[in-house]
Order: sequence, then structure tokens, then C-alpha cells
Amino acid sequence: MPGTFSKVYIQVVFAVQGRANLIGDNFKTDLHKYISGIISGKDQKSIIVNGMPDYIHAFIGLKPATAISDLVRDIKNNSSNFINDHKLVKGKFQ
Repeated sequence: MPGTFSKVYIQVVFAVQGRANLIGDNFKTDLHKYISGIISGKDQKSIIVNGMPDYIHAFIGLKPATAISDLVRDIKNNSSNFINDHKLVKGKFQ
């Protein structure tokens, strides 16, 4: 069928290790923008990224050929590195 288009919409929720309240108001907006940039950088559509002090949720428009597990791994890894590299929390963020 010419002109066929498909997209999968997913919501991903991931928590801070031990459900600790480590995502502070002082950097959560920057973190949400950073995560949105990771999603966009992987050629996916970041619809909304938000969360609470102990978890993040992202609503994503995903191309069907993309592995969800690879995208989530990259989001978690890069966002943790962002927090640790900028020393936004005491100790190591996971």
C-alpha cells in the first residue's frame, strides 16, 4: 500500500534506585529536557517527559522498527550520566 504510515505510542516509567526522592526541583526541568533530547536524538518523537522526585515517565512516539529496550537503556544510561557528571546529587545516582 503506497503511503502507509505507522507509529507506536508507548509510555515508559522508570524509578530511582530504591525509590529514593533524588530528582530535585532545582534540576528536574533540565533533566526532562535532556531526556527529551535523547529521545529526539534517537530519531523518535518525545511527546512528554515528566515525573516525580522518585521516578520519570516519558510518552514516546516510536517508529515500529526501533527496539524499545534499546531506547530505554540509552535514556536511563545517558540521564544517569548527566546527573552524575554534573554532580546534581550527593553520591552516585542510579
